[in-house]
Amino acid sequence: MINFLINTIGSLGYLGIFILMFLESSFFPFPSEVVIPPAGYLAYKGEMNLYLVIFYGIFGSYMGALFNYFLARKYGRKFLIKYGRYFFISPARLKKLEIFFGRHGHISTFNGRLIPGIRQYISLPAGLAKMNIGIFSLYTILGAGIWVVILTLLGFFIGKNEILMKEYSHNITIVVLTLIAVITLLYYIHNRRK
Repeated sequence: MINFLINTIGSLGYLGIFILMFLESSFFPFPSEVVIPPAGYLAYKGEMNLYLVIFYGIFGSYMGALFNYFLARKYGRKFLIKYGRYFFISPARLKKLEIFFGRHGHISTFNGRLIPGIRQYISLPAGLAKMNIGIFSLYTILGAGIWVVILTLLGFFIGKNEILMKEYSHNITIVVLTLIAVITLLYYIHNRRK
């Protein structure tokens, strides 16, 4: 699989990174962990530019998130008002979601972009709640940027060693989740004091 991705990214280049990261951040749950490290490894070999790998990784991730955001903003509310009861989402619960994202959307978006399995879907509640597009964009790019840089550097420095890559990838995920928990706790304490 990794060899296939290295060959695909190598043949499609930066466009391949953009497309795969767009899919990863939108409706298709394609893990960025198998896209960006091989591109980082190609940068190590001198076949790609490290900074362009990071740029197109972040840009693709942002555009995929924006796609989900606008999809949810345009069609999500109508859909949930009509069919929400089948998913246990009442109009009152939808209103609470809007209020929550109005107050805490920035930290939720930032944290969500760093959590595997959630990063693909965090744009949907932001779009449903009509979160400010500028704030959404800023925190999406920050969160996606951190993740893409980590994965690119992982591929750049140890991309040749698959066993070490898996081990470090697992350890980095634990560190990132711990960091998210600390940031969320500090944010909560800060808001309580206010």
